Amino acid sequence: MQGLIPMLPVRSMLASVAFYAKLGFHVENRNDAWRWAMLAFDGCRLMLDESINQPPDAPRTSVIYLYPDDIFGYHREVRRRGLEVPSITHPFYGMSEFRIEDPDGNRLWIGQKNEAVD
Repeated sequence: MQGLIPMLPVRSMLASVAFYAKLGFHVENRNDAWRWAMLAFDGCRLMLDESINQPPDAPRTSVIYLYPDDIFGYHREVRRRGLEVPSITHPFYGMSEFRIEDPDGNRLWIGQKNEAVD
């Protein structure tokens, strides 16, 4: 096994590319004839694909967890880029995180492990 890259079904590759750009992803590769794009952000990769969106009105049930280096700085940056995101929470399992959905209902949880307090 050399790696894992999630592929998300989307209704509009263009709208999804614009959404993920606000999270800091850029297009690494794209094929409009296939209605597919590979996005990258540092060492992370994510594929968006209209052709696997069958049926298009199906609810999304997957969760992708993103781990930025600085959750608080990243949260401010995402808001600065124009996404409405909730406040950071601190759930019982030791993370600082916020949760959003992309335009197709794919769930994104974005968090960082809390530092141990002595």
